[in-house]
Amino acid sequence: MSIPRHRALALLNLCRGDEIWNLETCRTSGVPEDWIQEMSDAVESGYGTDSDTIYVSNRPTNQYFGVRDLDLAIRLGKSLGIDVDRATQSSISRRSIVQAIKNAVFEGD
Repeated sequence: MSIPRHRALALLNLCRGDEIWNLETCRTSGVPEDWIQEMSDAVESGYGTDSDTIYVSNRPTNQYFGVRDLDLAIRLGKSLGIDVDRATQSSISRRSIVQAIKNAVFEGD
């Protein structure tokens, strides 16, 4: 399923790179249902570093089911015609990957 450009841009603007959207948030935000089904998964928390730990209501949790906004940003970038691999080749973090995709989209790369 394709997504209207205005909806894709609005969703991309909401992505940060380090969040997991629950299914309700995905649906109310306008993520296509087939994308939700393809990308949703149980994400395991890592406790080695704080950035690898998943928090729900400011408390760490072992696992969370949803769609990683990083995956959503990548999918949106591709649907908007961005060469995501090229745009993100020098990105070293989840947030920098999403920012590189946003830059490529909004700067017309």
